[in-house]
Amino acid sequence: MKKLFFLAVALCTALGADAQTYYQDAGNPELLRHNLNKSRQRREIVLPEVNGYTVYKADLHTHSIFSDGSVTPEFRVQEAWHDGLDVMAVTEHLEYRPYEQKMITFLDDLLPEGTKANNTNIIGSGKTDRNGIKSDLNYPVRLAEAAARGYGLTIIPGIEITRTPETIGHYNALFTTDNNTIHHEDPLQAFRNARAQGALVMHNHPGWRRKNLDISELEQKAYDAKLIDGIEVMNSSEFYPRAITRALKDGFFMASNTDIHGSTVEDYRITSGGLFRDMTLILAKDKSLPSLKEALKARRTLAYAFGTIAGEESLLKDFFKASVKAKVVYTNASNGSRTVSLTNNTSFSYTIRIGAGNPINLDAFSTINTSVAKDAKLVVKVENMWSGEDSHPEVELSF
Repeated sequence: MKKLFFLAVALCTALGADAQTYYQDAGNPELLRHNLNKSRQRREIVLPEVNGYTVYKADLHTHSIFSDGSVTPEFRVQEAWHDGLDVMAVTEHLEYRPYEQKMITFLDDLLPEGTKANNTNIIGSGKTDRNGIKSDLNYPVRLAEAAARGYGLTIIPGIEITRTPETIGHYNALFTTDNNTIHHEDPLQAFRNARAQGALVMHNHPGWRRKNLDISELEQKAYDAKLIDGIEVMNSSEFYPRAITRALKDGFFMASNTDIHGSTVEDYRITSGGLFRDMTLILAKDKSLPSLKEALKARRTLAYAFGTIAGEESLLKDFFKASVKAKVVYTNASNGSRTVSLTNNTSFSYTIRIGAGNPINLDAFSTINTSVAKDAKLVVKVENMWSGEDSHPEVELSF
């Protein structure tokens, strides 16, 4: 009987627990909703204020079905908000838009008889180049802007000038005003057309489909003519340390972007608490378009991807000092040595090395202790920060 009693209790408990995972819908009493069906929640990324500037999380390179992405602009906006971003650029391919043919095929019965509309790929096609672009390339920007109003996300209008990657490359024009007037057979003239609108031009994934990062003839012409403002040192899972040196030499802002075509759930495992997506960290007064543009022109950016941060050395040091605070927690009366705590108040983790010691992982929102001799300084080398193609900043922390 005891066994039967305990079995009955166990069954009741199990059934009760299961019943408690549902709640009655407020509008339909005969509808039960599951408690584990989460409402839409944004993954917040906590970063410090640096030198009086707010650090805005931006993705300056994205795609949707209006070029060769697999989702709509509206989905791209929702995804960026969920992933913790503040800013997103809409940068469909200018010369490569294979989804257009699928749209045309789907709408075939609705098109006027005899209509010929085929604009899927004009890279290197002289005939189509002369005919120009017939699609409204501002439309995906407008769709994203409309969706972003409900999320407080800033949309940067843009377009990706898409040419043969091995010899010319891909370039994002950012802060455009009319994407329909940018295309030209000569890529240098396309850059000039974008800059005539006040746009900034960013060199995308400079090593993609190449054997090295040597500068091509076209790139050198664009650099010499001062037509390029920024460069991606990271793109998706690709990292180009040599591009840091190039950015420092030529005065480019540094960027890291997803170049997302599918979904960030696939590429970054964000929903399972995994990695953050690639981000360009923009230090600006606010997230209005003029402020963001000013920050990019002033090169107040850092590139983040897969736990690595790249940028100008002084900015990296300021970012780290704003992120990690040092404090004396104990002083040894006999020899004057201090036990110093290092507290990371951000969502980013750091790999640091103190003196000749082994690397230490300082996780997000965590504290470690270290010993500092009497009158000695505390200098840490931040090894997941890159200030050059083979250099990492050394930061002196005050306490």
